[in-house]
Amino acid sequence: MIEHIDFEALSTIGLGEAMRAQLACGVADPQARPMRLVEVQREHLLLHDGRQTHRARCSTALQRDLQAQDEALAVGDWVLARADEPGGCCITCRLLPGRRIVRRTSGGRANDARGGIHRQVLVSNVDTALLVMGLDHDFQLRRLERYLALVRLAGVAAVLVLSKADTVTPELAARRLAEAGEVLPAGMPVLAMDVRQGSAATALAAWLQPGQTLVLLGSSGAGKSTLANSLTLAFSGQADRDTGAVRADDSRGRHTTTVRTLLPLPGGACVIDTPGLRALRLDVEDADQLADAFGDVARLAPMCRFRDCQHQQEPGCAVREAVDEPRLRNFHKLLREARRDSLTQLERREQLAQWKARGRAAQARVRGKRGDAA
Repeated sequence: MIEHIDFEALSTIGLGEAMRAQLACGVADPQARPMRLVEVQREHLLLHDGRQTHRARCSTALQRDLQAQDEALAVGDWVLARADEPGGCCITCRLLPGRRIVRRTSGGRANDARGGIHRQVLVSNVDTALLVMGLDHDFQLRRLERYLALVRLAGVAAVLVLSKADTVTPELAARRLAEAGEVLPAGMPVLAMDVRQGSAATALAAWLQPGQTLVLLGSSGAGKSTLANSLTLAFSGQADRDTGAVRADDSRGRHTTTVRTLLPLPGGACVIDTPGLRALRLDVEDADQLADAFGDVARLAPMCRFRDCQHQQEPGCAVREAVDEPRLRNFHKLLREARRDSLTQLERREQLAQWKARGRAAQARVRGKRGDAA
């Protein structure tokens, strides 16, 4: 057991009650110290002990254990680390994680049936997700639904931050606030703001309490890193996140932020800045799990005439009668993605063979029609 744990230092990097209780029960490695993973680089990891950062590597034994569980260390994890080479650490244990946000990702190219599907933990031990979406061209309800499902599946509370309020007219901002409200769960907070201003920290103060960890999620150019800068500037007087301009025609940004980074704020809260996700595939197993993530679909499904209603063409479908068609189409799209991701490698190869056979048959029909026309 570690003889002395500096809880005061750990409280500055988001130590919550659950992790404090876990550490108070003792740990197995007496020579290791508890730290928090703040960044994952290709060649190394960065840990924070509450006072300074340390370059680190993962021990071979821990790496083997994580691979056996199809797991990997993620930003926000609490770990035990021993002093290694001068200035470095070796991570020997990952403490039991709290809420984690997980997506599915392909081992090959996007939409390639040959690529294996893996679960990827985006962030670990988070309390609140700030879903950042611009009020300009970045505003897209279907993408918002996908992010909402992502955090609901993780059991993480969410706040919608509509950025760039200074770039649109009050009328457009009001209309988009109303549109967003139609897809949000009841009671979910919505804030429209200019994320460059210090008032952003004041607006989010209720979620920046000691021991709380927030994660910024959204597309590239939405203003995540700018908001992270505003928060760190308001609390510590300095900002260190790189930001970039967005394209004028579609408000899309370049991937200025390339890695997920945990930023401790004076006062004991932390914010995790993340890159925009090029592909966001949900980690769901079946229709019921996805319906729960959508909320209204799960609530209305028991009212359908048929118990096994798929909410498509069946008569007496309460979901189809009450849910807007674009939202329901998005639900079915996400469900199709989840079912494709659940296929085995053999099933993927068979599906790819079927697609190729259909393509050849379609080409043959086109050639036949051209021949008849000649």
